[in-house]
Amino acid sequence: MKYLLLALLLCVLTSLSDAHCEVKPQTPETQNETHCQDNFDLTWHVRGTTWRNSGCMECDCERCCSVYGVPTGFPDDCEAVFDEKACEYTVHKKDDPSVLCPVFHYSGK
Repeated sequence: MKYLLLALLLCVLTSLSDAHCEVKPQTPETQNETHCQDNFDLTWHVRGTTWRNSGCMECDCERCCSVYGVPTGFPDDCEAVFDEKACEYTVHKKDDPSVLCPVFHYSGK
């Protein structure tokens, strides 16, 4: 039982250590008492809300974090392709995009 709990803890810690977040700079030009500006899209948002920008980042007024993982472990005969609309990678055979490949490791989320 304790080994199962240890394995679960290690999985959670690995996931947290791979997260890609950026702290948003707080300047008078990008923040005020009621709103803040998204650094990527330059759109304004009410404090206390969250949003997803066109760079596939989940944001609030303090930080933005990636909503996707980058596949880093997959077979050599495969390639990763990013879908900007879905904010996710698909990994498929280089010579046949209809065949999906297994991914052994992701980073960034």
